[in-house]
Amino acid sequence: MKIRTEINSKYSEIELHICHSEINDEVRNISSELHMMYDESLAGIDERGDRHMLRPGEIVAFYSEGQRVIALGEEERYIISSKLYELEEELTKKHFMRISKSEIVNIRKIRSLDMSISGTIKIIMKNGHETYASRRNVSKLKERLKAERVVKQS
Repeated sequence: MKIRTEINSKYSEIELHICHSEINDEVRNISSELHMMYDESLAGIDERGDRHMLRPGEIVAFYSEGQRVIALGEEERYIISSKLYELEEELTKKHFMRISKSEIVNIRKIRSLDMSISGTIKIIMKNGHETYASRRNVSKLKERLKAERVVKQS
């Protein structure tokens, strides 16, 4: 196997090419590994300092905590290097929505809504995480959920 690096101003992003005379198991395996590493995944660091590749669909929410952005999984928290506004741009089309200045949630991971608090919505996620939509995002959240039809209201 040959690995070649080419630095040229004609490239605006990294490109990976797999070249061979035929498609075989080695080509399939390399392609599969590269896709698993780079397709829609985020690097995160758990509380023990171990690095993980995170799939966005497995994330319950992203939120800021001090100067850090945390990806909340089903059971674990991960520190990620992306900013919330970057995540919002990337993930809005993938079932994520900003609900406040400091949080983005996976609307497919919402278990229920509590609208008993005047002007806001309490969101209960499937993993038990509870959060609130800011007042300015309440109507957007209702519209998005209606379009997605993913949540039962409580």
